[in-house]
Amino acid sequence: MSAPERIPTGRLSGVAPTVEGAGPPPGPAGPTDAQTAARTLLLEGELTVRGRIQEASNAVLYCTVAHDGRSAACVYKPVAGERPLWDFPDGTLAQREVAAYEVSRACGWDLIPPTVLREGPYGTGMVQEWIDPPESSDEVPELLALVEGEEPGPGWKAVGFAQLGEGRTALLVHADHPRLRRLAVLDAVINNGDRKGGHLLPGADGRFFAIDHGVTFNAEDKLRTLLWGWAGEPLTDEALEVLRGLHEALEEAAPLAARLAELITDAEIEALRARVAGLLSSGRHPEPSGEWPAIPWPPV
Repeated sequence: MSAPERIPTGRLSGVAPTVEGAGPPPGPAGPTDAQTAARTLLLEGELTVRGRIQEASNAVLYCTVAHDGRSAACVYKPVAGERPLWDFPDGTLAQREVAAYEVSRACGWDLIPPTVLREGPYGTGMVQEWIDPPESSDEVPELLALVEGEEPGPGWKAVGFAQLGEGRTALLVHADHPRLRRLAVLDAVINNGDRKGGHLLPGADGRFFAIDHGVTFNAEDKLRTLLWGWAGEPLTDEALEVLRGLHEALEEAAPLAARLAELITDAEIEALRARVAGLLSSGRHPEPSGEWPAIPWPPV
C-alpha cells in the first residue's frame, strides 16, 4: 500500500502515545538557545502540509511550521502512515524517532535534528526540523566511497567489499571523521537497525545530520550499519565520558529515563541500559555478531 493511501482523510483515532510538552529537555547535556527555540517552534507552531516525499516507504510529508513570527521547514511523519513491522510489535516509528533524538540530545553531540511528537493534520506524528543542503557542493563532506584495492587510503576506514556486477568488486569505505565516529557510538547505543548512507544529510559549515531512526531500540541486537570501520577499536575518551553520563541519565529516577518510558517499552529501556553498560565494560566499538547481515539493504 502506498504512503498516501495509509493516511486517513481526518484525524487518527485510537492512537494515544504521550505527546511531549515544551519544558526543558532531560539528560546531562543542556540545550543551546537555538535548539530550545527550534524545539518550541516545532511543538507549538501551526503545521501546514506542503507536499509529500514520494521515495519514502512510509508516509513522509514536507511541511512548514509557524509560531510567534517565526517559521521553518520540517518533516511530518504521521503514525497513520506507518507500515506495521513484525519485529517491532510495540510502539510506533514516530515514538522511536523521538526517543533516538532524546538520547542524542542527552549525549550532547547534536547529531539528530530537533525532533518532537505532536498532533498534526493527520493525527499524532513525529515532526523534525528540515535540513537544507549547503549552497555549494564544496561544503558537502565526502563520507562514503567505493575504491579500488584492498586497503583504504589515509583518512578512510574499510567496511567491506561490494559486488559491482560483471565479476567486479570494490572496497566500501567511510570517512575517518570524528562526527561520524560519534554517530557510530550513538547507533550502537540505540541499536539502529538501518544506518544507510542516504540517512546522512549534509548541513551548513561542513556538518552532517542523521535521520530516519524508526527501527531502533529493539530489545534484541539489531545493529545494521555502514559504519563498521571502527569495529573492535577502543572507544575515544570523549565517547567513554559521554557514555558514563548517559549511564547516570538512564537511572530509574532520572528525567531521561522517565521521558523514554513514554516512548519505548520497559524491556527496550533495560536493553538500552545494558548496551551502554556493555560499551563501558568493553571500552570498544562493537563488532558484527555474524548471526545476521550486518549491513542494511539497500545500503544507500
